[in-house]
Amino acid sequence: MPAWTTPDPVALHAQAVPERLACVDLASGRRWTYAAFDDAIQRAVAVLESHGIGQGQRIAALARNSADLVILQQAAMRLGAIFVPVNWRLAVPERQAILADCDPSLLVHDADVDIAAPSGCAPVAVARFAAAVEAAAPAPRRPLPEADRPSIILYTSGTSGRPKGVIVTEANAFATAVNFSVVGRVGHDSIFLCDAPMFHVIGLITNLRPVLLKGGTVLISSGFDAGLTNRRLADPDLGVTHYFCVPQMAKMLREHASFAPARWTSLKALFTGGAPNPAADVLWWLQQGVLMADGYGMTEAGTVLCVPPQADRIAVKAGSAGLPAPSVSLRIVDDAGNDVAPGDTGEIWLAGPNVTPGYWNRPDETASAFSADGWFRTGDMARRDEDGFVTLVDRRKDMFISGGENVFPAEVETALLAHPDITEAAVIGIADARWGEVGRAFVVLRPGRALDFEALASHCAAHIARYKVPKEFRALAALPRTASGKVQKHVLRGLA
Repeated sequence: MPAWTTPDPVALHAQAVPERLACVDLASGRRWTYAAFDDAIQRAVAVLESHGIGQGQRIAALARNSADLVILQQAAMRLGAIFVPVNWRLAVPERQAILADCDPSLLVHDADVDIAAPSGCAPVAVARFAAAVEAAAPAPRRPLPEADRPSIILYTSGTSGRPKGVIVTEANAFATAVNFSVVGRVGHDSIFLCDAPMFHVIGLITNLRPVLLKGGTVLISSGFDAGLTNRRLADPDLGVTHYFCVPQMAKMLREHASFAPARWTSLKALFTGGAPNPAADVLWWLQQGVLMADGYGMTEAGTVLCVPPQADRIAVKAGSAGLPAPSVSLRIVDDAGNDVAPGDTGEIWLAGPNVTPGYWNRPDETASAFSADGWFRTGDMARRDEDGFVTLVDRRKDMFISGGENVFPAEVETALLAHPDITEAAVIGIADARWGEVGRAFVVLRPGRALDFEALASHCAAHIARYKVPKEFRALAALPRTASGKVQKHVLRGLA
């Protein structure tokens, strides 16, 4: 059977609908039709070739969102090179560890980012790269590489302390584009606002690939700003139809003075994922007239689940992460790898063209991530109802055992977030002489509120079993989070 070559929707739309608007860089105001975008990508191919970049070589990017990064990634794709976006918010030693792991030949960076390029790696500022693209002649068209070759390496956000590089092939990215296009109801007239960071799977793949696949428009923002994002969602000239964010970003939107959801007249839904999203919050958004379509995905598999963006389904399934996307094969299994009954809790296992082939330079971790018959073990615990909707329970590794009973911190956190004094909560298990382990809750209180241990314990006991109620409560000014909004529980475990 002939090898499947990399899909290139931009090139297709450049021929089919050349004058349709493909991309807007909001910071600079630059705009590209599909014909112009395709031409810019091919000129970027020429620039990369002038740097000696070829198939399999890594191109690292240490920069904020811009259309130039999208052009760079698409050019790398056409060459068969591997694009590696690095979290620019990391400390220098953390960045250096990632760069050493991926060993790039070229490093494209923001001018104000402190860099130390590895030996043999040429650094070039984004502005200089963009100017070179503008001045270059388009490279000759060449056959596209095979779709199952590594095309992107995304380093996980490090909630457990040590990021690892997830390999994303173009076959994986295409499957995610198709999956979200279906569950997110994406069309040729869709307009995505992208301000999630492009070193994250949502920013680089879920925010870009579905809309470019369909021939829609992507609006690139340099980063999230609650006030600015609120205004953009309400701007009829932009006409944003799809917006992705983590629950923490949604919370910042609603708390900002410029929040006016009645003006979000073109928005089909607010798509959320990446962290627990309490049902009460989802229903609150529904009352404001905004469909919050919660979902579940991961760097290793892209879009996996999504609640249909329709009010009647959201109203009865709030708190769920939704139904599996079309190319996703999903099982929920017990410790022996047997499928559990509806309503029972087990680990999510995945298979499908969206699932990564493994981790960069980590053969042992790749092998342990898959079952003997090829299912990807997510480490996420969930249950499925009679209608097929899946509700996330917690990470397997975050579960602790208190007095012989399994405790999933996410359940406890949901109970805590229902308390009016609490804006954020995270729970970990700690050693206890009597019970083996008990819960320690870290909470962020609303301004002017004081920590009341007995009141919080009583509140929790009214919502969850007593063995799940934390034995300790600690107040923090803010929870430690990754750039994608996930709580860093390894940092909490390290607190005295």
